[in-house]
Amino acid sequence: MAKISFYGATGTVTGSRHLLDINDKKLLVDCGLFQGPKKNRLKNWELFPVTPSTIDRVLLTHAHIDHTGYLPRLCKNGFAGKVHCTHATGDLCDIMLKDSAHIQEEDANWANKKGFSKHKPARPLYTMEDAERALSLFSPVHFGERFRIDDDIRVKFRDSGHILGSSFIDIKTSRSDKGRKILFSGDLGRSNLPILRDPEQAFNVNYLVLESTYGNRLHDEGPPTEGLVRIINECVDRGGVIVMPAFSIGRTQTLLYVLRELEDEGKIPTLPIYIDSPMGIRATEVFEKRIPEMDMESRLETLRGKKIFRPKQLQVCKDRNESKAINEVKTPAIIISSSGMATAGRILHHLVKRLSDPRNTILLIGYQAYGTRGRAILEGAEKVKIHGKEIPVKAKVETILGFSGHADYNEILAWLMGFNRPPEKTFLVHGEPEASASLAEKIRSKFGWETIVPEFGESFELDL
Repeated sequence: MAKISFYGATGTVTGSRHLLDINDKKLLVDCGLFQGPKKNRLKNWELFPVTPSTIDRVLLTHAHIDHTGYLPRLCKNGFAGKVHCTHATGDLCDIMLKDSAHIQEEDANWANKKGFSKHKPARPLYTMEDAERALSLFSPVHFGERFRIDDDIRVKFRDSGHILGSSFIDIKTSRSDKGRKILFSGDLGRSNLPILRDPEQAFNVNYLVLESTYGNRLHDEGPPTEGLVRIINECVDRGGVIVMPAFSIGRTQTLLYVLRELEDEGKIPTLPIYIDSPMGIRATEVFEKRIPEMDMESRLETLRGKKIFRPKQLQVCKDRNESKAINEVKTPAIIISSSGMATAGRILHHLVKRLSDPRNTILLIGYQAYGTRGRAILEGAEKVKIHGKEIPVKAKVETILGFSGHADYNEILAWLMGFNRPPEKTFLVHGEPEASASLAEKIRSKFGWETIVPEFGESFELDL
């Protein structure tokens, strides 16, 4: 027998941490930070429910911080086993975890300087030294490559189509001739997205751990580029600046690709486009080195001589002075900066500068978790608190969901239709309560599968 325990991404879309006890081994699938409401963020400071030194391996589905960002803290508290992921995920985590540690240290220093922390002194959740210790444990593998935890457990990573390097984690035991399998979806991607290959189809799954971020929503049917063209051109007509909070990994590169295409097609004017995210800049360099792992169109465009992530007036802002200089921009431009939900990072300084001007546009691209600034802005907040100050929201607020790397509920159901047999149990995670409950009901009514929405800390016996 085996046991799975859910220590994150339950009732929320962040903090993915799923512990599989199997054959006297403890395998932690994903090791993410909690984000959003304070009650969630405080969980990052709590002791992990299992002693970190007793965990044998960590398996990462992809590089996003809500799936990887707790790893330095886990190492700080005693984890010293191997960390497995795809090679691209390893490259991106080298950027992501160092950047996260830098932000943790910088935010603590800023809080101490400005005196707006309740803790005296404010301390970082972890340091750069902790991040580097975590990265030293990485042992990446290729998509489809089988490796063994022991004689009876094999693991394989398969392309999930969410971001570069993202994967399903396929864990199979050899108890019987046919074996027994549990599949962790990580974040399930979509078909026909720019840059990415389509998600692979899974088969012969006994247990499924499935994300449910968009479990109660559908993406817009029209191409998201139509909305992007309208929003950019309307803001240019007002003489404003478009500010796009965007995840540094995945979303930023998709935007660069699409903006370059729209310029080439003459659908938007050629504008200064500022990438103000050191992590986003370094991640784009990783993407450019890994074009062979992308979809056919990206490879063909590259063969035709296109620099697919380089709009004509792209300007990268690597240091603080270059970032501050954007404040002096008075003519139409596009600013892409992280974080995607406006929770931390340089985007906050741009929001302080641009939110109160009605000529400007704040364009939210993708999911905004409950309790984040992005969600508050999306829902029409008249002001938001940034760095201890209340900033009025007078800029035009727009949103486009079509660039999301998460499958909506129809896309999830279509993927599940490809299973050659029903899983014995399907666990829904990584969703707000309404989304997870809605998707669970859809799966039950459509397929008749046993579907469970676990609570934090809940465990289940598995026949593996």
